Amino acid sequence: MTRWDQRPAVLSGLIGSGIQASRTPVLHEREGAEQGLRLIYQLIDLDALGLGPEALPELLIAAERLGFAGLNITYPCKQAVIPLLHELSPDAQALGAVNTVVLRGGRRIGHNTDCSGFAEGFRRGLPGVARAQVVQIGAGGAGSAVAQALLAEGTGRLTIVDTDTARAAGLAGQLCARFGAGRAVAAELPAAALAAADGLVNCTPVGMAKLPGTPLPVALLRPELWVAEIIYFPLETELLRAARAIGCRTLDGGGMAVFQAVGAFRHFTGLGADAGRMLRHFAEIAGAAPQADGRT
Repeated sequence: MTRWDQRPAVLSGLIGSGIQASRTPVLHEREGAEQGLRLIYQLIDLDALGLGPEALPELLIAAERLGFAGLNITYPCKQAVIPLLHELSPDAQALGAVNTVVLRGGRRIGHNTDCSGFAEGFRRGLPGVARAQVVQIGAGGAGSAVAQALLAEGTGRLTIVDTDTARAAGLAGQLCARFGAGRAVAAELPAAALAAADGLVNCTPVGMAKLPGTPLPVALLRPELWVAEIIYFPLETELLRAARAIGCRTLDGGGMAVFQAVGAFRHFTGLGADAGRMLRHFAEIAGAAPQADGRT
């Protein structure tokens, strides 16, 4: 039997703000252990360090010098990190957002596993839902990935609402160039679009443990809507709680968290992750069993 200290070692981590509650380290480390790796996953919390996105150049250099195989990138750095990279994967280039950076041979290569992560979670968690018209709140780095996934998964028309109206319009324009005229539009307020929508996706940080609340008035919800979150801490946000209370089908952010981690694990280690096993690990640490139809 190979001694533990003789097994391959991989050092990786996550850069973002307010990430102390992240379950990503456990997901990566447990999957690494299952595959015989000494995988160490470090949290680099900008809030805890008293830093902002302007510290990214320094943090990337430090990670390279310490021998990191790669880094996950989360709010508020998914777009700010791009100018600091040598190369982007086609997905990251198209989305204009990076959530995974591979550090190899003196080069920094940006990838995006959020898009595929949301798509897989959506397919499994909300099978068969209507998607002629969908409203998305939030047009940032994660929002860009989710929007692409929604249109690729058959959404007919996506309405994007963001407090930064120019950002929403810019994302809508990029999506129309990729998927066809009229497939995405920007709106200043969600009420009119929600009245005719099949579903709603929250891609803002509103609802996280550190930023409680809802991204829109819950009075706008109705039972016919399905409602999805990308937040997974807490697993049940105030928005999902309100949606479930009136009978909406819902999808929490757990699936996206797991499936984006599956992709990042492959980039960091060169090994395929066992998605089923990672889903079970996530359910254990989240304290809830995964549901086939997205209900918990």
